[in-house]
Amino acid sequence: MSTVTDWNPLLRGEFDKPYWRDLQKFVTEERSATEVYPPPDRVFAAFHLTPHANVKVIILGQDPYHGPGQAHGLCFSVSPGVPRPPSLVNICIELESDLGIVTDTNGSLEAWARQGVLLLNTTLTVRRGVAASHQRHGWETFTDQVLRVVDTKPETVVFILWGSSARAKKRLIDSSRHVVIESSHPSPLSAHRGFFGSRPFSRANAALVAAGREPVDWSIPPA
Repeated sequence: MSTVTDWNPLLRGEFDKPYWRDLQKFVTEERSATEVYPPPDRVFAAFHLTPHANVKVIILGQDPYHGPGQAHGLCFSVSPGVPRPPSLVNICIELESDLGIVTDTNGSLEAWARQGVLLLNTTLTVRRGVAASHQRHGWETFTDQVLRVVDTKPETVVFILWGSSARAKKRLIDSSRHVVIESSHPSPLSAHRGFFGSRPFSRANAALVAAGREPVDWSIPPA
């Protein structure tokens, strides 16, 4: 992770641990053998767009999109011009239902990231076409530490946990100081089992305002 972010001193201790060296060796070998997403220069994009000092909301995903051109370092987001995957389509449906915000076809959530919404996957790389292919190789150890570091912030942070993998991380969060909003995953397989109608965006803003923090403008600018 580049030293230009304020995350580096907070996470630097991880980079000297054996799991980190093993993880980087694994990812390097994977990239030499097959396509891996996102590109190397986008793996830590979430940390560059959302400094630790600015974090007020975390949306936690599982692993990057595994289709060509989709993953760009922010969970659930795609670059402008890339068709929105089904989970993101459902997120936009809930956004309109919750706040009345209508989006066009742009699937980039960078506007959220720049306002302090850390769009974090628990696994930061994936093999092309093979979902969950880089799980249990060390990324979860690293991103668990990211959650612990955010948990130490004195300001209230809203943790949005969608799906069982994200909800399992609730144990890392001090819910007496922070706010946890959880539901089923927005994927087509589970969105109708509690994601639709959960109103995560208005609930997050209500929690931020109650804590004396600025709400998020959840609109997605046109591409």
